[in-house]
Amino acid sequence: MKRIIVFPALIVALALVAAAGLLATAPQLEPEAPAPIAPMVRVMIAEPEPVQLLVHSQGTVEPRTESALIPEVAGRVAWTSPALVSGGVFRAGEVLLRIEDEDYKAAVEQARASFAQAEAEAANARFEYERRLSLQARDLVSRSDIEAAERRLKVAEAARDGAGSGLARAQRDLQRTRISAPFSGMVRNKSVDVGQFLARGTAVATLYATDAVEVRLPLADEQLAFLNLPHGLRSELGANGAPAVTLQAVFAGRALSWEGQVVRTEGEIDPRSRMVHVVARVEPGSTPIPIGLFVEATIAGNRVDGIVTLPRSALRDGNRVLVVDADNRLWSREVVPLRFYRDEVLISHGLAAGEQVCLSPIQTVVDGMTVQIAGT
Repeated sequence: MKRIIVFPALIVALALVAAAGLLATAPQLEPEAPAPIAPMVRVMIAEPEPVQLLVHSQGTVEPRTESALIPEVAGRVAWTSPALVSGGVFRAGEVLLRIEDEDYKAAVEQARASFAQAEAEAANARFEYERRLSLQARDLVSRSDIEAAERRLKVAEAARDGAGSGLARAQRDLQRTRISAPFSGMVRNKSVDVGQFLARGTAVATLYATDAVEVRLPLADEQLAFLNLPHGLRSELGANGAPAVTLQAVFAGRALSWEGQVVRTEGEIDPRSRMVHVVARVEPGSTPIPIGLFVEATIAGNRVDGIVTLPRSALRDGNRVLVVDADNRLWSREVVPLRFYRDEVLISHGLAAGEQVCLSPIQTVVDGMTVQIAGT
């Protein structure tokens, strides 16, 4: 009975002694703070370089020259050219319409006869005047006869000049029965046909020239700062100072482009859009530009040196960027943006060549914090 009680008690005592010894000799653990992990960032090397600024706009193609075809004489239409249809093409000086000219031919003959009669009377009056002057030298006529002959001469010469003007007018009216355009171009629309009587000054068609087209391009005030254009004036630009422009459009399933120049500015500000318009002129060349086509325009602006181009996401609040120095430490720096262009920002001041600009988003930034550069 004693053995049953003593042995277990002894075993428990020995276990307690062993546990106490282990606890007494156990190593002491000191709490340590975990080592901070430097965030990984992507960087871009700043490379200042010259940049050609571009300005974008859009507009509708319009003819440079457009006019109405208007007869200067009245009459019935005797003939129209096959080109006098909507979309018809004609050359400068080509006859597009003829008015019946019998009455005008008769008027020319009548005016010619009147002029011949007046010319003969003037010649006769001059002969009489000179004859009387010769008689006066021999005292055979009085002074009053000389004055009367001189008056008849002046009246006859005035009548001759008036008849000559009437003949010239009748000849011009006859020429005006054949109506043509002073430029090569295309017919936009017509409102006349054979047999129709036309009154003087009635518009019969609308024509426009095809040698060049123009596009009015609206520009915001901040866009004007990137172009070398006169401000506050409506001005024609010289050939050397006219910015180049490229027009682009998709027409008939094809992407087309044309080169031209900005030829003038309009000083007036549109009261509705608050835009200023510039006018670009394009000579179509081998590829014609359809009138009324909507085009996108790219205007070549000023060329600026020392510009660093960054993704727009690299710019932080307050026009600041994050720069990584040679010791992989991060610093916030203020820069001067010249322009925001699509997904990029153009920096004019604040960055030197070779500096590393952080592109990665960082929630909390402390000047001097250590970072790791991806790819190194």
